[in-house]
Amino acid sequence: MKKVLLRTVLIVLLSSSKNSYAQFRKYSNEFLNIGAGARGLGMGGAQIASVSDGNAGYWNPAGLVHIKDNPVVNFMHAEYFSGIGKYDYGSVAIPLSDKKRTIALSLLRFGVDDIPNTLYLVEPDGSINYNNIRSFSSADYAFLFSYAQSVKQTGNKLFSFGVNAKVIHRNVGTFAKAWGFGLDAGVQMHAGRWKLGIAARDVTTTFNAWSFSFTEEEKEVLYLTDNEIPVKSTELTAPRLVLGGAYDFAIGKKFNLLAEANLDLTFDGKRNVIISADPVSVDPRLGIELGYKDLIFVRGGVYNFQRALADGDTLNQKKVWIYQPSLGAGFKLKHIAIDYAFTNLANQSNPLYTHIFSIRLDLVKKEKNKSVKN
Repeated sequence: MKKVLLRTVLIVLLSSSKNSYAQFRKYSNEFLNIGAGARGLGMGGAQIASVSDGNAGYWNPAGLVHIKDNPVVNFMHAEYFSGIGKYDYGSVAIPLSDKKRTIALSLLRFGVDDIPNTLYLVEPDGSINYNNIRSFSSADYAFLFSYAQSVKQTGNKLFSFGVNAKVIHRNVGTFAKAWGFGLDAGVQMHAGRWKLGIAARDVTTTFNAWSFSFTEEEKEVLYLTDNEIPVKSTELTAPRLVLGGAYDFAIGKKFNLLAEANLDLTFDGKRNVIISADPVSVDPRLGIELGYKDLIFVRGGVYNFQRALADGDTLNQKKVWIYQPSLGAGFKLKHIAIDYAFTNLANQSNPLYTHIFSIRLDLVKKEKNKSVKN
């Protein structure tokens, strides 16, 4: 499996460098579209309107304003492809003293470690020497610096906005590395049980500037195997807009049901989604969360709707709609919340499931006991 990954990594490097000028790529920086926090992933990523914790720095920075009293720390870990790919996320959100503004720092990493480097597996005489195998890592990093502020608050209505400045670093062993920069922005409005949100990602077009550093020996191997030697290139990520709406239903005195729908709009041409058009394509996400006394939660969601060939169609003519499902659960106790999500990277007929865990901590200061002197 990891030998296949090595070939894939090299193919990506070579194909991305055939043109040294800047160009848009439809699926650039895709690790930034995985999600953050088991709560959101358990709801199929439908978070733009309702997110109100430290994970808002990822989903919609405007939601950070709901953190008013204490700093909040979030951690998440997930593994994909039987543990080959590892995805980690962490954030800290700090409310400012006026309780109208919040700042946050988030870190994401998606990496594949211990990939065998088989460039020198074959000796010049044609013999195979396994001692020449070395390993390297291919990892993508993103640092998000978030700022959120409430604009207007009257009664049960709250309108807020937020922005992200993100720095991206990607490296493939010693072969290649890239640095990039981009901006996100979002707004959110909560009015009673209604919640609305808009998140604009990569609003200024996010770029990655790639540089390559092959040794002379590595260049020789690439030349002898009929591969082009990569050169510097710039990769551009087009903007996208996500619209969200949610409603919080009260079910008796102990239960509440939060339902949210998001529309993911991309502007880079036709995609295999429900509404496929040029230049705008629309991909919906649907999620629900059933809560009991704001302590125990059960979640579900569907997303990534696509048209695909039916499994039983031997003529490859019949197409059906497929989607990715997700389930989740969580509980909250005082200043700690633990969430779990069970998601599918493929679709409902071709399962490729993964388990995701996340934790949230409210950093509450302990009150000092005051001693009374008689």
